[in-house]
Amino acid sequence: MTDFVIEYYSHEGYADLQTLKLMNNYATFLKKPLRLGMFVPVDGKGSILKEPKNYSSWKSLEHNKKGTKTDGTAFEEYKIYRKAEDKCLFEGFTIAYNGYSVVRITATYNPSIELSFNKNNKTFQSFSNVEALTSFDEIFLNANALKKLGLRP
Repeated sequence: MTDFVIEYYSHEGYADLQTLKLMNNYATFLKKPLRLGMFVPVDGKGSILKEPKNYSSWKSLEHNKKGTKTDGTAFEEYKIYRKAEDKCLFEGFTIAYNGYSVVRITATYNPSIELSFNKNNKTFQSFSNVEALTSFDEIFLNANALKKLGLRP
């Protein structure tokens, strides 16, 4: 499916350009290699970030909402975590196990959805790209992913 859509898109004029653009965005997204940062917040090196203490409460305060400029550096840890969280594309994943060489994440809405990530070679075991996740009945994209695909403003 993805190869067909990408090839079809390269011959513009065969269909509505907006539809083709959405198809191309989706097909390109499905071919992306999986990264741990797509599921849980990670730092620039790909290491898991620990959620700061009282982060949920901090994030819910009006003056800490996205797009609000604050000059204080007292909560820099919170801002770094939120920025990493904003880069995640899949909704509802948490760390089930964080070992020396393997991280296991599960979906909060369905614990049977479990993915293992090898820290040494930075790859997921059994899944290479986003398209491979279609073997699960339910995996949800968050608002960031939908926006990147062009499905939300």
